[in-house]
Amino acid sequence: MQKWYNIAMYNWSIDEKKFKKDNPEKYEIWRFSQLINYGLGNQKLNKIRVKKLWPQIKTKIDPNTKVYLEYLLWGTKPSSKNITKNFWHLS
Repeated sequence: MQKWYNIAMYNWSIDEKKFKKDNPEKYEIWRFSQLINYGLGNQKLNKIRVKKLWPQIKTKIDPNTKVYLEYLLWGTKPSSKNITKNFWHLS
């Protein structure tokens, strides 16, 4: 029988402790966008915090995920023109 373990995401390109200490607001924006883009594991997002941070994180997440979250958060019905079938990248 295969066992599944809950392993926390480790980001090797950022010193998270230092980032959190030096700039907690930017860290929170970065962390929420990372969780949304790369998976939550067993964590849950706080709906109120996501709504508050939305102006800053909406440009940092996958476009299709953005459309879906807008539907979940505000009930905005997605249009097929908002769904992209191509890969995207952050730059």
